[in-house]
Amino acid sequence: MDIATRVYNHKWKIDPIIRSLIDTDFYKLLMCQSVFRNKPDTTVTFSLINRSKHVPLADLVDEGELREQLDHIRSLKLSRGESTWLRGNTFYGKRQMFTPEFMEWFENLRLPPYHLEKRDGQYELTFEGKWPEVMMWEIPALAVLMELRGRAVINDMRRFELQVLYARAMTKLWQKTEALRSIDTLRIADFGTRRRHSFLWQDWCVQAMIEGLGEKFVGTSNCLIAMRREVEAIGTNAHELPMVYAALAETDEKLARAPYDVLSDWHDEHEGNLRIILPDTYGTTGFLKNAPDWLAKWTGVRIDSGDPATGAEIAIQWWKDRGEDPREKLIIFSDGLDVEKIAELHKQFQGRVRVSFGWGTLLTNDFRGLTPGDALAPFSLVCKAIAANGRPTVKLSDDPNKAMGPASEIARYKRVFAVGEQNTFEVIV
Repeated sequence: MDIATRVYNHKWKIDPIIRSLIDTDFYKLLMCQSVFRNKPDTTVTFSLINRSKHVPLADLVDEGELREQLDHIRSLKLSRGESTWLRGNTFYGKRQMFTPEFMEWFENLRLPPYHLEKRDGQYELTFEGKWPEVMMWEIPALAVLMELRGRAVINDMRRFELQVLYARAMTKLWQKTEALRSIDTLRIADFGTRRRHSFLWQDWCVQAMIEGLGEKFVGTSNCLIAMRREVEAIGTNAHELPMVYAALAETDEKLARAPYDVLSDWHDEHEGNLRIILPDTYGTTGFLKNAPDWLAKWTGVRIDSGDPATGAEIAIQWWKDRGEDPREKLIIFSDGLDVEKIAELHKQFQGRVRVSFGWGTLLTNDFRGLTPGDALAPFSLVCKAIAANGRPTVKLSDDPNKAMGPASEIARYKRVFAVGEQNTFEVIV
């Protein structure tokens, strides 16, 4: 595929960035089914949050073009082939991962309205409605903003300049692939949908990983690419679930139980490699200290904030304290990874636990150093649930730079979850 020519042709009036409702992460569908079953009538509000304030999205991205892309997403519905794939495929060794009731609902889904306005050089983009519907906006909204920003930067580039840009980016990625190839027993997946450079580029990256890494590449989080490239769809759960469950808690006692209530509901639906704990929403140390014994039997832990080696050591000690053999457990690293960190963590923990990596933005959007002023460098853009049934959500994280929520509620959550002083870390993406 000649990516440069395809990108050059993006200058057409409307070239849909999102062409399918399954151009999303697999964990989003798994969570959506869980929400559909357990909390279908909860009303939530999601909001775009640009952590990288130096990137003035509203000045770079044309509002009319953004609205065209968002309106197009609202017109999408599952195709017959996509529905057949979801209904009949085997995911994580399980046939019929998605129930007939959920699939019937999903096949009739149209995404709800959005609210968009400009403020201080940034877009305020929000979505409000029933949780199962609104949550499906997160991934496509992020992908649209990231790709439109990229298009704005390269809009004035001519064909040969684009060809050189993508040749350099391809070379950069292939060098990373060659470095990873030398790591024995590596297990790595593409987690880069949310902040990718573009759909075409993510698809190219996945194909490069398939060819360059063989069996070491275990799949992609992107459902559409997984279906088209016939690789595994990878993903479990995210911070969204405990954030909303916690917001719904009416007392401090219920708040303290909320993260475990989430996983109790998950336990009833899934087994094996889908039983992965994401412990950092309100602090990993406190979460594991107060976790019920049955959670120690789960397959593994995903480390997504703070110092990854420290988080892994905490998990290993927790398993030992609970009488579990860490060598039989799985740790998935997924925060701000690039080749050097992947190699370092693999060397440090291989043999002590089963190690896997979810490689995100620096796989699918590493154009650092390839344009004047580094105008295509990735930046930290998220779309989070900010309220549930009118109550604000809170995230503490193992890195206070990723915390979100009203100051008074953050203070309350820190008290309830016994979170003390925290070290800060640079938020790369």
